[in-house]
Amino acid sequence: MTTIVLAVLVVALAAVVIASASVRVLREYERGVLFRLGRLVDLKGPGLVLLIPAIDRMVRVSLRTVTLNVPVQEVITRDNVPVKVTAVVYFRVVDADRSILAVEDYVAATSQIAQTTLRSILGKAELDALLAERERLNEDLQKVIDQQTEPWGVKVSTVEIKDVEIPRDMQRAIARQAEAERERRAKIINAEAEYQASSRLAEAADVISRNPTTLQLRYLQTLGEIGGENTSTVVFPMPIDLIRPFLGSAGDASGPVETPAASSIGTETPALRGRSDMEALIAGWTSLAADAQKMHR
Repeated sequence: MTTIVLAVLVVALAAVVIASASVRVLREYERGVLFRLGRLVDLKGPGLVLLIPAIDRMVRVSLRTVTLNVPVQEVITRDNVPVKVTAVVYFRVVDADRSILAVEDYVAATSQIAQTTLRSILGKAELDALLAERERLNEDLQKVIDQQTEPWGVKVSTVEIKDVEIPRDMQRAIARQAEAERERRAKIINAEAEYQASSRLAEAADVISRNPTTLQLRYLQTLGEIGGENTSTVVFPMPIDLIRPFLGSAGDASGPVETPAASSIGTETPALRGRSDMEALIAGWTSLAADAQKMHR
């Protein structure tokens, strides 16, 4: 009886071992490459897969996208600037048979291809392009790597340059270049503003020249602006055209003038009239100055 029980237990254990060796369950994102006596038979999955023990061998292959971090690569750009570049590659298996038959380890092979291609492509680009044209460089890297991994049944969907490390000396040079560029733009903007202001002033001068009264009004407006500021000195802009007639009258009066006794009573000589007009003008400007000082106070 004991012998029979022992035999049953051995048979049951053998059945369990055979069942565990012959039954496989593949998930939805997995495929199984089945080999029978070393020869490729079929592609299995997903679901339940039955194998012949000691005869069939199955290799699981995941079809999900793999994120591969490319180690830091030291690259010398086209303009002889040493930089350190890191990148990331996104790829997935589209043909499970070829990913097992064509290459020993498709993940390691893709990583090596990504590293060599990264050094090759970025070595042909200048530093400015490496910093400003990453999108184009990413597309070039993706196309080249995908062409090389296509025979392995691997599809490279995206390649992204994560970081570009530049030497400190080059960083300072780039900062000085950016500062010089900003100064150049500022000077151009200032020159453009001066040009527009001069154009407007020329147009205003044309308008004022048509009517001399506008010039006098502008003088009075300037006087009011000066009087409203916190200044201790008031400057009166006086056009020479206003006092030229009086200067001419004063020059005429420098010659021989009749004495008041010789002139008729009740009449006024031109010299006296010119002086009175000058005094009236000065009195007017003095009054304006007093008003400006009151406004200031």
